[in-house]
Amino acid sequence: MSKKVHEFNDIIRKLRKDLFGKGPDRIRTVFTENMAISTLYGNLTPTERFIASTAEGLKMVHTARTSMIQDLYSKAAPEGMEELMGTKLLHLFTDIKIEEDFAISVFIFEDKISE
Repeated sequence: MSKKVHEFNDIIRKLRKDLFGKGPDRIRTVFTENMAISTLYGNLTPTERFIASTAEGLKMVHTARTSMIQDLYSKAAPEGMEELMGTKLLHLFTDIKIEEDFAISVFIFEDKISE
């Protein structure tokens, strides 16, 4: 794993830990063109897993996880992300599979990402 990928993953982990009280256990990120694609494993807190044990709770956790992240990123890129990447963050697309506790985030940057 390159230093840039490692630092990018650390930014994501810290932000999610600060926001939800727990960051992902493992993150795998690849850079391609102007995108960073991250797969995040082990995201949910014990409380979220309990809440998600019902159909209504599962929807609630899914909505909270995706909406909160998208809302946060729409206001501003996480501290240090654009400096690390050398380009402006334009969009974030994210979703989480609650039942399997993994998420995918696709970060779209203004310019091509250099390793």
